[in-house]
Amino acid sequence: MTRSRIFGSIGIVWVLATLAVIAYATRLGLFVAPTEATMGNVQRIFYYHVPTSMLSLLFPYVNFAASLCYLFWRRRDPLKALTADAIAVSSAEVTVVYSSICLLTGMLWGRAAWGIWWTWDARLTSMLLLWLLYVSYLMLRKLSSTGQTHTLAAVLSVFAAIDVPIVYMSIQWWRTQHPAPVFGGGADSGIDPSMKPAFWFNVLGWAMWGIFLLIMRYALERRRQESDQDAALQAIEASLEIAK
Repeated sequence: MTRSRIFGSIGIVWVLATLAVIAYATRLGLFVAPTEATMGNVQRIFYYHVPTSMLSLLFPYVNFAASLCYLFWRRRDPLKALTADAIAVSSAEVTVVYSSICLLTGMLWGRAAWGIWWTWDARLTSMLLLWLLYVSYLMLRKLSSTGQTHTLAAVLSVFAAIDVPIVYMSIQWWRTQHPAPVFGGGADSGIDPSMKPAFWFNVLGWAMWGIFLLIMRYALERRRQESDQDAALQAIEASLEIAK
């Protein structure tokens, strides 16, 4: 069996497992987990909002690490630098997907809990800033025509990563309308044990989905890079033939 078929088989198994976990987690979150006493069924958004929020703060560090590797290798080892750059842009796109879901589900929850869609709360504002930074990162890569586009994007990634701990700590550093941390927030934090299966299966399912998106986008980016390299070589060969 060729390597491509092996990876294809693994990919199919991974997708099926991801769909199964997400389906099971959705069933737990919507129909099995007990109804929360204060907010009622609206609280069930928690099982999707919090996992995607957690993951939207994880993938930026994949982008950050890959961007640092790109900056380190761009002159020392261009082939490794291309690999790092492919991981960087892939993780940035996944970050935008998850932070968008986080903001949208947060707005739905806020409308039900606070009566408003949006407030300039420290957590919400810093999360919106993170989303804007990574949208800017992707727009820079898409629209910039300079030869330093990837380097500029990598530098922007370093600044974007600084916002991640600010998002995480915002509800502890400032008085905020956003609820206190669900886990690790003190003696009264945490959730009822009967709610934990729905929560952790959603974390697992959406993490598997994010990893799948990251790998698929990375593979596409590597193919694009190879296509660009082939086109450049053909152009050089054509120019040499003309020179002869």
